[in-house]
Amino acid sequence: MTAANRTSDGSFVLMQLGTRRFALPSDIVAELAPPVRLHSFPHSAPLLAGVIVRRGHVVPVYDVAPILLGRSASQHRFYLIALRDFGKVSEPSAIPVDGECELASAEIQPPDAGQPAYVSGRLTLGGESVDVLDLEALVLSQSFGTGKTDRTEALS
Repeated sequence: MTAANRTSDGSFVLMQLGTRRFALPSDIVAELAPPVRLHSFPHSAPLLAGVIVRRGHVVPVYDVAPILLGRSASQHRFYLIALRDFGKVSEPSAIPVDGECELASAEIQPPDAGQPAYVSGRLTLGGESVDVLDLEALVLSQSFGTGKTDRTEALS
């Protein structure tokens, strides 16, 4: 089972990016980490901001704000660390977030028509509509510059 295909039990982690909130299924979220030194290096991956070292692991940091908000995040307060699958191995990846995250239980609804492939559904929480993200599709949507979300298609 891949991180993108894991089924949530109705539990989601809500994260703040700019003035908007987004959700990830709670079963792929590992932790909310305090800000640590971001190590950057020359690379060509558009979303890769650099790496952090967390619990003895090098964790890639993906700045997804340009895709989700249309602009880069100016500053962040935490790193939301979630699992991405590479074959049979799950490895952590980090997203810079602007505020504390919270756990919410809700029934996921299908995404609205015309939503990008990285939006796997939406939650309605107290009158607020929150997009549920497919982290794998979100990262791959720009990593290969194709807009495709399947690794095999993106590599072809």
